[in-house]
Amino acid sequence: MLSDPLFVTYGLISCIVILIGWIVRIEIKMWKLLRGKNGKSLEDSIVSAHENLEKLNEFQKESILYFINIEKRLNRSIQAVETIRFNPFKGTGEGGSQSFSTSFLSENGDGVVISSLYSRDRVSVFSKPLIKFESSFELTDEEKGVVGGAKKNLEK
Repeated sequence: MLSDPLFVTYGLISCIVILIGWIVRIEIKMWKLLRGKNGKSLEDSIVSAHENLEKLNEFQKESILYFINIEKRLNRSIQAVETIRFNPFKGTGEGGSQSFSTSFLSENGDGVVISSLYSRDRVSVFSKPLIKFESSFELTDEEKGVVGGAKKNLEK
């Protein structure tokens, strides 16, 4: 039955029809791809797309370096400020609540505490550096309070 010439002929004809359909399909796809263009303009389009991709990759590298730099600068900048007003002369009425302590802290806890003590005859201003939320100088209760408050603001 397989060696029957009629069966072989129909088999070959069906293979030829399938191959012709396949070739027509490929030709239609090629025509759509190259519609209004020739091989040279298609090559130029591919080269242009490759150049744009290289420019995009370069821009991405520059952007990443820029954002890393910004992140480093941001970590060093003032991130939290806390102020408290108080009366250092409790009970005597002198000064009222004109004295204050203010802390300026970076994300790492580096910064400064500035305090002012106000009385009728003078105003004193003190500055104490902070490293990792600690100072090498003794902090008053008010100064410890503003450092703690600023630290809480950083955690939010």
